[in-house]
Amino acid sequence: MSLGRRKVFLVPLLLVGGLAGAQEPEPPAGGEGAAAEPGEVFVDTVDVNVVNVEVYVTDKDGNRVSGLTRDDFEVYEDRRPVTITNFYAVEDGRPVREFPRLETPVEPPEPLPVPGVAADGRAAVPEEQRLNLIVYIDNFNIRPFNRNRVLRELRVFLGEEVRVGDRVMLVSYDRSLKILRPFTTDPQAVASALVELERVTGHAAIRDNDRRDVMERIQDAGSPNQALIWARGYAEEVNNDLRFTIDALKELVNWLSGLPGRKAVLYVSDGLPMVPAQELFHAVDALHPAGSGAITESLGFDASRLFQELAAQSNANRVTFYTIDAAGLRVDSSIDVQNRTAQPISISSIDTHNLQAPLRYVADATGGMAILNRNRVLPALEQVATDFETYYSLGYPAPEAGRGRYHRIEVKVPGRRGLTVRHRDGYRDKTVEARMTDGTMTVLRFEIARNPIEARLEFGEAIRRRGEQHWVLPVEVRIPMENITLVPRADSHEGRLRLFVAARDAAGDTSPVQQATTPVSIPADAIERARGEDWVYRVELLMRGGPHLVAVGVRDELASSESFVSRSVVVGGGEPAALGGL
Repeated sequence: MSLGRRKVFLVPLLLVGGLAGAQEPEPPAGGEGAAAEPGEVFVDTVDVNVVNVEVYVTDKDGNRVSGLTRDDFEVYEDRRPVTITNFYAVEDGRPVREFPRLETPVEPPEPLPVPGVAADGRAAVPEEQRLNLIVYIDNFNIRPFNRNRVLRELRVFLGEEVRVGDRVMLVSYDRSLKILRPFTTDPQAVASALVELERVTGHAAIRDNDRRDVMERIQDAGSPNQALIWARGYAEEVNNDLRFTIDALKELVNWLSGLPGRKAVLYVSDGLPMVPAQELFHAVDALHPAGSGAITESLGFDASRLFQELAAQSNANRVTFYTIDAAGLRVDSSIDVQNRTAQPISISSIDTHNLQAPLRYVADATGGMAILNRNRVLPALEQVATDFETYYSLGYPAPEAGRGRYHRIEVKVPGRRGLTVRHRDGYRDKTVEARMTDGTMTVLRFEIARNPIEARLEFGEAIRRRGEQHWVLPVEVRIPMENITLVPRADSHEGRLRLFVAARDAAGDTSPVQQATTPVSIPADAIERARGEDWVYRVELLMRGGPHLVAVGVRDELASSESFVSRSVVVGGGEPAALGGL
């Protein structure tokens, strides 16, 4: 599946009908005649958004610290203390109960059994704590030799350190983002797919040649201005490529936004420049120190804000980055025999720092870790695996629910000295519309449903519009009445639902998410009969012919509960096909 920007294929949805009974020909309790007008249900509801923060605690020797309780932690949002209401501790992949806080430090007891958990502690992982791991190979910013060396160790990591049951996905970037293996609970399937990548060309080697040519032209330039022109031109090219690279990362993060659970991206490249061509501007300054203005001009290419945006967007969607510099221990370019003139050692070190700074920043800001200056990355990957298996999850209600603002988070363990606490440094408090839109798009892309109210989709026969290439597809969203929250009134029971609808075709083109609000009104004398039926909302979608995937998000406004469901359909005839691997 390619995740590039695509045109919209679905013309605006035609929302019709409203409500109908489940099986009877005449309108039953939930029929159209019983529907209230929008705005008639006046119930004061509070939508509580719980912020979950994964926290990793180590001592001064880098060892994991276990046995902490919620009383050991303090959490601050925008420098104001908040109350920890949800606490979840995991040690070696096993959820554990809170240990009682003691005044005298003692060795923590063995983890106590948790009700509903198997003996190995791996049976009952809440969906909000489930691991979703994305292995991201940046083929555009990597050299094949470096990549293949890391891929071999990644296969071992996936085979030995990632447990069956965690969701793992493999993506690559080569001027466009592609899903090579959709989410699977079999890490070995992803490990096997890594072999295929070893035959793909890495573009960083091509960029090396271009950079070497520009460096020679800078050295041969007869004036500071001419040297600066060469450096500027190369910087513009690198800056353009960098923006596409960051846009692809942002797009992936957005696609993961509605996915429940912990989300970790294992990003592999030879580094990304914080300042495109920074080393070349320094080379110009070293060759022409008097009045070139090269260092000042390089600041105009500073991409730090782009990486800050990426980190903030990742934190908003609970995505943690683990970054790997596949170049390993870098060789000083001053001893490269292909350089006609030895370069100052400082320029080479500037290049290394420039390429590693974004990897370090994005990992630190999202609560992950950066693996740098290592020819063997497997030992560090084992530390990454420890993050997946041993951590604390702290939850607290967002003080400002649904305003869409970004908030800073700080976690402390004030009673214990010498501890290092690592976590993401913020989150965005999403509006209901943003959260439901994200969830609908996620189930549309990955077909990973969360459906507590047991909504289901049924399709009618598509009708072709005369003289057009589009079809009208009737869709019914069915929800068991017993799963809808209703409030009794004088002569009826009232509720309210919001529906979010989107679709995707076989080419990967997606429609924008559209929404509708519908009241639910059941006469008081028909409530018992209605509980055994379905509430049905009819939608008509105007679509092209062929296979499609339709996704619907349903929000029960009174219960503040959310469900997402998808189903495949072939418009205009044929058998439904799975679209998840496109």
